[in-house]
Amino acid sequence: IVLVSGHLDSWDVGQGAMDDGGGAFISWEALSLIKDLGLRPKRTLRLVLWTGEEQGGIGAKQYYELHKENISNFDIVMESDEGTFRPSGLGFTGNAKARDIMKEIMTLLWPINVTDVYDHADGTDIDYWMRDGVPGASLHNDISKYFWFHHSQGDTMTVQDPNQMNLCAAVWTVVSYVIADMEEMLPR
Repeated sequence: IVLVSGHLDSWDVGQGAMDDGGGAFISWEALSLIKDLGLRPKRTLRLVLWTGEEQGGIGAKQYYELHKENISNFDIVMESDEGTFRPSGLGFTGNAKARDIMKEIMTLLWPINVTDVYDHADGTDIDYWMRDGVPGASLHNDISKYFWFHHSQGDTMTVQDPNQMNLCAAVWTVVSYVIADMEEMLPR
């Protein structure tokens, strides 16, 4: 299973369009693009739209508890939770061999200048999996304006830039599809 995700809940103000509607949207879009292109990877792609992230990650904990017995079937868990601004690469948590594979995959995104692999994946909703050794990835993007809107009444759809979101969705699509279609799972 290659899991792509974002969370749906928002803070007590605003609409949660950026935090984290953008992450939910690009995860949905990644699977939609793969389907529209008629691609059928070797492994399952799964979309999870988390709930309860802002309330302590209770949705992620429940999902983990329900599925942890099948942890060996999870190839990578991916979460976007820091906006969907201009992407620069992925944070990655995994061993050195898996990191080398991720760096190779990211070279495919050279045409849109999104090739960096950073040292650590972040994500409340995927932390349980990464602690148990499942490789994890999180979207890195230009967060210079993130805290202008984060947990505020300004977190509305007008924050989203369709061109930047398309780039984020492209990153999510390429990475999730390539990993799901590899002959072997990422090393642990």
